[in-house]
This record gives sequence, structure tokens and C-alpha cells, in this order.
Amino acid sequence: MSRPEPGIVAETFDCVVVGGGPSGSTAARHLAQQGRTVLLLDRQGRIKPCGGAIPPRLIKDFDIPDGLICAKANEARMIAPSDRRVLMPIEGGYVGMVNREAFDEWLRARAESAGAQRRTGTFDRIEREADGSALVVYRPAGAAKDDPAITVRARTIIGADGARSNVAAQAVKGADKQRYVFAYHEIIKAPAAGAADFEPRRCDVWYQGKLSPDFYAWIFPHGDTASIGVGSMQKGFSLRTAVTALRQVAGLTDCETVRTEGAPIPLKPMKRWDNGRDVVLAGDAAGVVAPASGEGIYYAMEGGRLAAEAVEATLSTGRAKALTQARKRFMKAHGKVFMVLGIMQHFWYRSDKRRERFVGLCDDPDIQELTWQAYMNKELVRAKPAAHARIFLKDMGQLLGLRAA
Repeated sequence: MSRPEPGIVAETFDCVVVGGGPSGSTAARHLAQQGRTVLLLDRQGRIKPCGGAIPPRLIKDFDIPDGLICAKANEARMIAPSDRRVLMPIEGGYVGMVNREAFDEWLRARAESAGAQRRTGTFDRIEREADGSALVVYRPAGAAKDDPAITVRARTIIGADGARSNVAAQAVKGADKQRYVFAYHEIIKAPAAGAADFEPRRCDVWYQGKLSPDFYAWIFPHGDTASIGVGSMQKGFSLRTAVTALRQVAGLTDCETVRTEGAPIPLKPMKRWDNGRDVVLAGDAAGVVAPASGEGIYYAMEGGRLAAEAVEATLSTGRAKALTQARKRFMKAHGKVFMVLGIMQHFWYRSDKRRERFVGLCDDPDIQELTWQAYMNKELVRAKPAAHARIFLKDMGQLLGLRAA
């Protein structure tokens, strides 16, 4: 495909999608399938630090082939500050693990196959023509520093350019008020069987203040590799030092490091996702990472789909108000889950004493069953009132210190 001539507005797209991660690629594919002209603009060589866990709901809803799943975890292990270890087996199911480098590229290629034009470059700014129409200015990959930027006309724009989104900063009110957890992980070559405290079908989650004062650390299997990471929003806390310590305690120090990555992760959905005109956000740019768990891939792809549907409605009707439907529909479906997880993170992650009690709760069969059901299906479980009542009583006992952890 020939590159557009710099400095000349030669192309018009129904939608320019800025960001080629799971949310942007999903949005671009959806709109292209509706016959819309779509430009998918993605930065070169960007891989987000991510444990790579995807639930069965995502695999089903977004037609993910089995070949992209590099590992299938059938249990999680929670490690308390006291080093108490609680296993949470997944009965009759699994958590799919993906390598973001391969997974994201496959999603971009699928969007291109659906008809989206795909280009590699860096978004620079949104400009306005005399009639108010949006112009997206970007610098193509490989361009010299003094080369002119490329400008395209966009009837609509989806900002899916991650946390600290440049699209959001320029177009959506309140973007500057977003708060973040900072995440860092190291991808290593997986150890041989029995060579370390590592199982290729188990996700380890470490709730220890020395590894993270306000979030958690993890070791997730990725087939031939593994992700070892940590998150925290505490300034001055060394994420790299924490990962080094985790590798040492798990016997993974000598494993070869394949690559390292770090990035901010938003703490909660933004209050507004659109500019009331022609821009809507999706994925991390909109803040859709689940509190407490840090899970984001499913919510990013769901948000991308909803953003695309809102854009399609706007293009079809000419009513910019339709853009608000992306956030409204997302929060209606997932807002309660985010609220519950936010309360959990605020309360349980505040001290090692509370983390100890939290891991104690994870040893309860009722909690394990409902936790996995909610995770797998991406909704709160309402069908078992007796189990919820038992969990409430146990939770209160832990809060008041009346039950042993």
C-alpha cells in the first residue's frame, strides 16, 4: 500500500482508530465489517506489560482460536504475607493465557482482513477545519524528524491509545484527573519441570507488602515463557527490585529474561468517554481495567466493541449524542463488578494484616466457586442467595477478626 503524501489531506475515513491494542483492533474490525472506511493507526513495537489472562467469555465472544492460547491455567495460588498458600482450583474450566506480542498482532491482522487500513505511526494531534471537521495528524514510522506529518480527515475518532491517552488529553474533559497503578513485568523462559516454585498450569498471586504495598505481584505461565510482574501506585517503590526479589524467592533468578516492559494502568473508568462531537474512548484510554484484579483484556475488547457500535450509530444517524452509549452500556453491564472490586482493593490491600485475612477468605469453597463463576462469565452471580449469605457472614467475621485467617 502506498504511503499518503505528507502535508496534504488526501483521504477521508469514517473512523480513525488510534491504537492497535485489543480495544482498538476490535473496534476497527467491527466497523470495517459494517462497511465503514477505517484507518487503524498503531505505534511501532509497543507491547503492554500484562499477565495475559483471558476468560472463556472473551474466547467465546470474540472468536479467539485455540492456537493463540499459549497456556491453560486450571488453578490459582494465593500467597499471604505469612507465606501461607491457598490453592483455588478451577472446576471444569481454565483461564487462557496469551502472549500479548502475538495476541495483539493477530487482532490487528484480523481487523485488516476485515477491511480496515492499517498503518504504523505515532498520533500527534487533532486539528479542526473551518467547518469543524476533524483532522488527525500523525507521524509515520520511520519518518525523519524534520519530515512533514501526515494528515487525514476523520468523520469520527476512537481513542484506544492506552493509559495517559493523547487522544483523551486533547479531546475529552477530565482525562487529566485519571489516577494510575504502575506495572512492570519481566518475560522469562519458563524453567524445567521441578526446577523452581513454578507450575505451567498455575497462576501465582502474591499478596505481600514487601512485593507491593498496595496491589499485588504475580507469576503467570505463558507456555515456553512466564510473566513475572508487580504493580503499585506508591511513588518511590521500586517495581524492578520487587520483581527481582520475587524471582529469587520462586527460584527463577537464573531463568533467561526475554524482555521487560512497564506502563501505567488506570484505576477506574473515566466519568466521560466522549467529547459530545466525534471522539470516543475505549480500553485503557477509557480506564476500563478492573480494580483489585488488574484484568483488562476482556474489558478492553468489550469497550472497543461498544465504542464501535456507538460510532456506527453516530455515523448512521448524524447524532453525536449516540457516542455516550459506549460508556452507558459498559457501566450498565459491568459497573457493579467494578464497584465491588474497587471496594475490595481499597480495603483488603491496605496492610499485610488485611492481606492475610483476604487470603484466608480465598480458602473458602463458597468464595472460590462464586469468584470463578463471576470471572469466567464476567458478571456477578445472583443465582445462589444462600451462598452469598454464607460469604457475607464469613466476610464480616474476617473484617472483625472473629475468624482465624
